[in-house]
Amino acid sequence: MISEVKIPSPGESITEVLLARWFVQDGDQVERDQELGEVESDKATLPLISGVSGAISILIKEGETVKIGTVACKIDSEKAGKAEIKAQAKTENKTENKEDIKGEIQVNKSPETKQVNAKESSSEKISTNSNKLESETVKITPLARKKMEEHQLSVKDIIDGLQKITTHEIEMVVNAPANNFVQSQAVASRDTNRLKMSSLRKKLAERLVSVKNDTAMLTTFNEVDMSEVMAIRKKYQVKFEAKFGIKVGFMSFFAKAVCEALKLHPMVNSQIEGDEIITPSYYDIGIAVSTDKGLMVPVLRNVETMSLADIENNIAKLALKARSGRISLDEMTGGTFTITNGGVFGSMLSTPIINPPQSAILGMHNIVERPVAIEGKVEIRPIMYVALSYDHRVIDGRDSVGFLVNVKNFIENPLKLLFGASLPEEVLLGL
Repeated sequence: MISEVKIPSPGESITEVLLARWFVQDGDQVERDQELGEVESDKATLPLISGVSGAISILIKEGETVKIGTVACKIDSEKAGKAEIKAQAKTENKTENKEDIKGEIQVNKSPETKQVNAKESSSEKISTNSNKLESETVKITPLARKKMEEHQLSVKDIIDGLQKITTHEIEMVVNAPANNFVQSQAVASRDTNRLKMSSLRKKLAERLVSVKNDTAMLTTFNEVDMSEVMAIRKKYQVKFEAKFGIKVGFMSFFAKAVCEALKLHPMVNSQIEGDEIITPSYYDIGIAVSTDKGLMVPVLRNVETMSLADIENNIAKLALKARSGRISLDEMTGGTFTITNGGVFGSMLSTPIINPPQSAILGMHNIVERPVAIEGKVEIRPIMYVALSYDHRVIDGRDSVGFLVNVKNFIENPLKLLFGASLPEEVLLGL
């Protein structure tokens, strides 16, 4: 029975996708529910899954752009397992042949045969020494050596596999200096690698240029003393991890701080739609994640209702999906505000770009011990610079600066997160 695997749809508005890569080769035996390959669109990456076991026949090449619903490959379930049976039979035949030959040698071991065997043994030794000499004299890069080991190839196999010798090879030998150090410099590679831009990265590039051209983007900065948050993490990290199965990070504190600051400055949570400004009463926070395919921004829904453990667990799950290319379109759309952390790469300061159609984005950075003035004295404190990029068409300077100051205050006084920007004693006093 022939089963077809068709190109899946990443979303309603998408009609074509790029067949990014195959994980199998034409004619391979595949299993039911095995990932055969993956397709990319400007919004998501989706896997091609086998519905049955059998021999695969690939119909679309890597790098081709195809329409949704096109048959990517066919699987013949009647051939399931035949390749393995043939391979096993072939192996058994080889073993039997070896045993037969070994038996014949033992029976027919005449003086003449011994002489021939001695010559063959000597020849094998010479061949072995020759291969050893080749591997010692022929320079092999670490990457090439790894590739040879993967395919179980010797230097002789590579040389025998060359179909022709051109003047280029001859000139390389003739002009090669005797000194190894000079030679390594003379043959330094100037190769270039061309990699086709993925649909996701092209779409990301278009969006970034659009933000620059279509918004009145400004950035305001502040610095945050991370002492209190770091002290809490150090004191309760073991208990937190034992109870929730995950470590508490800085991102969860900032996500909660952002939610509370957005309540005080709702315009920062707004966006333009036509000639209207839409201000949601909920807080869906996008968390920027760097992947091999480009920047992705999974969205945490209703962060205002989440605990720190909920935030950490959801970030971990979405980040894993994004990096493995298994995140859905719904999980990356609909955010009202975004947080990006360049500090994980060592960034001290940056001006993050707004994630449209949102109107603002918070940039976190690395934590560095810096001298600061505390009540007239100089102390060394762990300081993080934070940045808020915002669309000035929607957000005024007062809201942008006030929002960032509130985020700073929440991080420097984490207990305020429980009492709506107030300290516990202020709540007790009714202030």
